[in-house]
Amino acid sequence: MEEEQLLEKKSFFNPVPQLVGELSLPDWKIAAVIKLFSEGNTVPFISRYRKEATGELDEVQIRAIQERHGYLVELEERRQAILGSIEKQGKMTDELRMKILAATTKAALEDLYLPYKPKRRTRATIARERGLEPLSDRILAQAADGDPMAEAQAFVDPEKEVPDAQSALSGARDIVAEVLSERAEVRAMVRQSMVEEGQLAVEVLPDKKGQITKFEQYYNHREAVASIPSHRFLAIRRGERENVLKAGVEVDADKLVGRVLDLAGFNPRSPFAGQMQLAASDSFERLIAPGVETDVRLDVKERSDRTAVDVFASNLRNLLMSAPLGERPVIGVDPGIRTGCKCAVMDATGKFLENLTLYLSRSDAERHQAASVLLALVKKHKPAAIAVGNGTAGRETEAFVRDVLKDGGVASVMVVSVSEAGASVYSASELAGKEFPELDVTVRGAISIARRLQDPLAELVKIDPKAIGVGQYQHDVHQPLLAKMLDEVVESCVNNVGVELNTASAPLLARVAGIGPSVAGKILKHREKNGAFHSREQLLQVSGLGPATFKQAAGFIRVRGGEHPLDASAVHPERYLLVAGIAKDLQVAIQELVGNTQLAERIDAARYVSDDVGLPTLRDIIAELKKPGRDPRQTFEPTRFRDDVRCIQDLKEGMELEGIVTNVTNFGAFVDVGVHRDGLVHISELSDNYVKDPQEVVKVGDRIRVRVLEADVSRDRIALTAKSPGAAARKKPAQDAEGESEKRSSAPGAAGRKGPPRGRERTPPPQGGKPDPEAALKHNPFASLIKKG
Repeated sequence: MEEEQLLEKKSFFNPVPQLVGELSLPDWKIAAVIKLFSEGNTVPFISRYRKEATGELDEVQIRAIQERHGYLVELEERRQAILGSIEKQGKMTDELRMKILAATTKAALEDLYLPYKPKRRTRATIARERGLEPLSDRILAQAADGDPMAEAQAFVDPEKEVPDAQSALSGARDIVAEVLSERAEVRAMVRQSMVEEGQLAVEVLPDKKGQITKFEQYYNHREAVASIPSHRFLAIRRGERENVLKAGVEVDADKLVGRVLDLAGFNPRSPFAGQMQLAASDSFERLIAPGVETDVRLDVKERSDRTAVDVFASNLRNLLMSAPLGERPVIGVDPGIRTGCKCAVMDATGKFLENLTLYLSRSDAERHQAASVLLALVKKHKPAAIAVGNGTAGRETEAFVRDVLKDGGVASVMVVSVSEAGASVYSASELAGKEFPELDVTVRGAISIARRLQDPLAELVKIDPKAIGVGQYQHDVHQPLLAKMLDEVVESCVNNVGVELNTASAPLLARVAGIGPSVAGKILKHREKNGAFHSREQLLQVSGLGPATFKQAAGFIRVRGGEHPLDASAVHPERYLLVAGIAKDLQVAIQELVGNTQLAERIDAARYVSDDVGLPTLRDIIAELKKPGRDPRQTFEPTRFRDDVRCIQDLKEGMELEGIVTNVTNFGAFVDVGVHRDGLVHISELSDNYVKDPQEVVKVGDRIRVRVLEADVSRDRIALTAKSPGAAARKKPAQDAEGESEKRSSAPGAAGRKGPPRGRERTPPPQGGKPDPEAALKHNPFASLIKKG
């Protein structure tokens, strides 16, 4: 019976009005999205193929509806559970019910439920057991007459451990303190005050005083809770976790106790006023402030997490959508010193052909032999480009390759520096082992480097996004939130570009709307057993892939050279008959229409509008007919680093460089200028104008002109500016210590610029003082190449 009543209450739940207020979207659009989700549709499918139903809402808006709707559903479920619990206790009142029904946040609900929530035995519980509640009621009522001590005397009972009047009053105050702490309006007031007026006070732990740590700038730090940036709060949290810092929210306690008294109906003329003041102070210090501070810090953490995750998601999107070289043969080179440079040859489709190792540093003879071998490899396979990993010895290897190509008369072959971030994660993964079981992990790394150049999205989708190294405090944020957001970004990018059914890997197929890892595996098994797919429709022959999955996925799958000319486009199979009708009206075959811009421009979209198809879908169809299967990514353009800059010692103050943005954070952008260590362009150095958010100025993958402000060899830090030469610049920009440490360790297993993945050697760093170029060359096995360059 109770379950039926709960279901009946849920059936009346309508989140649309609240979503309208929160998201500023029309109610019919929100209702349509909720209905489409209830029918099992995915975000990519809804945003691309159900534009009429949603009024052309984009992915961001649709995901916002999905997220907030999920929150409101959980809120409603909790509301009903609380109502049921209080009803069972027989303590429900009309006023309380109205407050619970009016609550719009989980925090407000929990505040209302707190007095009725089962709790452990407290001081107030003990006082009630001793019969002191009538005395506490007198204090709460702020009675206009009476004598507290005299009234308390009546409750003295040694057998109940109330030896005197003072003990009776103390117990009564414990009850009052708990009652005050459980009042929803009191907790809401204190929470709001902490958020709006509180200061996050940070200090170093006593045993760390005087020690040099990466958290020094926070040893005596104060900042408003309401405005503390995400990266600083997360850095302070990390400092607490590493037992260096101690932080807490500071407020004006006397002022807040006064507000608590006001809400409690404090009467300064009451004989019980003093008892109320003592109880309120105790309640605030012992019961209210600690709990509310925890809530507030959790709220700030959630806010900081979301900001950090948004930054990561934006960076990841820009990286995944980097311009591909395309279907052209590539040689990938994974630089190495002692173990040699691993080279892997890939054909235009990304198929592995052969590999070899070049030894550049052990002797002149081996280096000359390596040059001959590389040149022969290039002439045999005629690659469009050679992709060189940017880890240890990357720049020196790149210079060697350029020299070989120039001397061999094939300088037209591009040499491109490619990020190795996460390459070691892929090369040692189970997936790489299945793809290339007979190859060494370093050769797999070279394959990944080559494929990243051919198609960054198709290759990077195989790696855990957290290992790619474009985040900000990704190890400190709420991991389920991070995983969810990154999954959404990868899904969005994959479906935006489309997936070639006959060449896609399992991880890539798994990201197609509606498919997932299990079905992706079945598709690959079917492909291996039966050969290439000749049409989208053949997907229905795959075990476990039914009409519902096909509907979600088909529009994002491409079958080039298939039986149906539209199978290589983004036109959904549900619209094939419509296109056939359009072709018939134009008196041409579908094959003639697809890819023919002139014919497509003759289509009168309004003529084909129906109850089922509107202008938004028709416009998309016409665009696809003009350029079927078009890639939304930009055209590839290689970044060219300065040949005379290969290590941090080569950098000089004022030097102008071209670099590529590798990471964007709240405090600035990191830029690769070709020296194995990314430089920081602080937010204040990103533009001649004021910059509030670095994302507004630069994004991951951007080529950018910068000047060197400082190259600190001893600390391995580079400060850059993107300001014009005439703009005022700080000589030594303050660098966020937490940002530096984050960049150094943001990607587990990533190559980064700080050191070798996979156990490679590093050139010994200077031992303090000014850098000695000659000494550095003595220790550098590529010395002859550097001198030659």
